[in-house]
Amino acid sequence: MSSDRHTALQSVLDELNALEQSLGTRGATVRAARGLNVGSALLAASVLLDSAVEHYRGSFKNRAMYTPLVVSSLSLAMNAHGTTDREPETHHARQAVAATTALTGMVGLGFHLYNVTKRPGRLAWQNLFYGAPLGAPMAILLAGLLGTAAEQVRDNPRHGKARLFGLPAGRMLAGLSGLGLLGTTAEAALLHFRGAFQNPAMYTPVTLPPIAAGLLLNTALAPKRPDRWFTRMWLWLTAGMGGAGVLFHSWGIHRAMGGWHNWKQNVLDGPPLPAPPSFTGLALAGLAALRLLREHPDA
Repeated sequence: MSSDRHTALQSVLDELNALEQSLGTRGATVRAARGLNVGSALLAASVLLDSAVEHYRGSFKNRAMYTPLVVSSLSLAMNAHGTTDREPETHHARQAVAATTALTGMVGLGFHLYNVTKRPGRLAWQNLFYGAPLGAPMAILLAGLLGTAAEQVRDNPRHGKARLFGLPAGRMLAGLSGLGLLGTTAEAALLHFRGAFQNPAMYTPVTLPPIAAGLLLNTALAPKRPDRWFTRMWLWLTAGMGGAGVLFHSWGIHRAMGGWHNWKQNVLDGPPLPAPPSFTGLALAGLAALRLLREHPDA
């Protein structure tokens, strides 16, 4: 009799341990998803404001120029909702908006490439400097990819491994964030080269983020380690740099003729205020990937 009781008790304890582990892994994926929603929301906000300024400067000559404003607004709203959602299931409206956002980014990249290549000289430096910016639709694409990843990570099975499109979710997210940082760095390098790096601080967004990207790509490919404190520290530094970049760009507008009193002209022609937070959004997405790797045994 006592042996039967012991077996029954052990069975109950095993079930409780399994339930506790299941709840822990589900909580880890939900926390990672909410972190991705934060990063995607920042990218969407950056795109919304930047596209509004750039397309206003272009007088909205093509009706399609309203599209990124509408889509990025929807993406911002849906990701803001995702940051407060603690449910572990996919939200179908958010998923649909994320997919639409990614598709908009791909179509927008085609439009911007056409705008650049139709000019004399095609992919010449002059056209890359002053044509439609290639980095803007890429930012919309990244916002959509991060939003889609957030919904996919939420929907992992209760007792299964954390997977994103069939691959380890934590590594996939680290790789995606790292590649996004490299692309954003390329855009910043192009515009700061156009500005002749006249302020030494202009070297910051072309030095800090590539190191963060390298650390994230190492996380995606190297053997799993429980604590990547240096990578986390560097990502927080990169996220802070994005916020500081807004202040530097504000100072650049202030230094233009008329300063903020002539803001209608200087915001259009000065350094783009909404651009630096893209680094913050991608750094926060990378931090969400690291947290998932640390908290989930099979990420």
